Amino acid sequence: MTTVDYARSGPRRLLSGRFAWPTGFLVVGVLVLLFYYLIVAGYASDATRQWSQTWLPLDTLNQALIWAMCALGLNIVVGYAGLLDLGYVAFWAIGSYVAGWLASTFFHQVNINILGNPAPFITGGIHFNYAVVFVAGAAICALFGIIIGAPTLRLRSDYLAIVTLGFGEIIPQIFHNGDDLGGFNLSNGNKGITPVDHIKGPQISQTYGLRWWQDLASGDTNNLSKFVILAVLLALIVFISLRLRVGRLGRAWLAIREDELAAGAMGVPLMRTKLAAYAVGALAGGIAGVGYSIEIGGVLPDAFDFSKSVTLLAMVVLGGMGNVWGVMIGAIFLGWFNQTGLGQIGQTINDAAGTHINFQNFTFGLFGIVLVLMMLFRREGLIPEARTRLVLREPERTAMESLGSDMEEQAPELDEIREVTRDDLPEQREPALEADTPRGGTQ
Repeated sequence: MTTVDYARSGPRRLLSGRFAWPTGFLVVGVLVLLFYYLIVAGYASDATRQWSQTWLPLDTLNQALIWAMCALGLNIVVGYAGLLDLGYVAFWAIGSYVAGWLASTFFHQVNINILGNPAPFITGGIHFNYAVVFVAGAAICALFGIIIGAPTLRLRSDYLAIVTLGFGEIIPQIFHNGDDLGGFNLSNGNKGITPVDHIKGPQISQTYGLRWWQDLASGDTNNLSKFVILAVLLALIVFISLRLRVGRLGRAWLAIREDELAAGAMGVPLMRTKLAAYAVGALAGGIAGVGYSIEIGGVLPDAFDFSKSVTLLAMVVLGGMGNVWGVMIGAIFLGWFNQTGLGQIGQTINDAAGTHINFQNFTFGLFGIVLVLMMLFRREGLIPEARTRLVLREPERTAMESLGSDMEEQAPELDEIREVTRDDLPEQREPALEADTPRGGTQ
């Protein structure tokens, strides 16, 4: 290949590699949409409909997309900046409650409706358009990310993990007991906030076909429309993650992850850069929280326990920390496996073996086994980031390399010995040189 041919093929290779993953996910999304459209519109067979409802129901797929949004937000904190966060579920909860406050009858004392979509019989409460609710949820969560990060990010490693774990436990407890905070009802306690307003969007049904700007409540017909909305939100978070990854802020995060001391010495503002990671990660959690409230039709405080944070961290580790596409695949797979896959696989095994084992009781045990195996045999994850793969797969030093390294470590001492020897040589040789030189001077 000549230089001209290589120059012509170079951009083509770059474009194909750059857009391979986005194109693949776009194709998969379109195929899933067409598949469920055929089912909802009544064109699929009964066996296909039964299989989809058993193995891949739409509500499971929608919640898997929400898991993927949260996992991508956590990936910014853990995978990009290297900050271990064990309380990320707090941002998910805050985003959900923002939707409950701004798109329901919870604050019935007031009557505010700004392009909202309340039911016809509802007269009180706050009802904003969901575009505003998504922006508000993202902004409020980003603010809380800064508030939580400011006093904690001065810590490192295990200490940071423990403090973030504490915040992850405090905020859900506030929502659990927030029905009487000095006489003010903040969260309605264990009852939660239900229902939230329906979101409007394209509705697909067997009776009416495709209708635009309809209320999306429960049911498979509207779950398909919610899938489109959640997929668009997930694509937005993916775009933000990819653009930040190659920008100045993303390179600063990677520098802190690799060596915080060296990054600070090179002029990276450590505190401000870490706060930016927390804020952007919390922003994704806020968007996912609003989407979660739309999916389940309300806000329930029991949904935001510590196990959610552990599962999210497992998704990031399993997919590959720092790799957007790997984290997406890990989150979608584990979201499906946790809600539907394990139960169906267990039922299949029980039917074949004649047993009665409840496999869902062993969910976290299986997660633990998978993580142990991953750490033993593939620490970088299923689809690792290129930099992480190079670091973790670096071969061990041979005996000759170790000897060369030891000699390099001893090189400064040898140089000192050489310098001392050079300084001493002229003084020792001066008498001998004078003795050999004639008295009359040099010839």
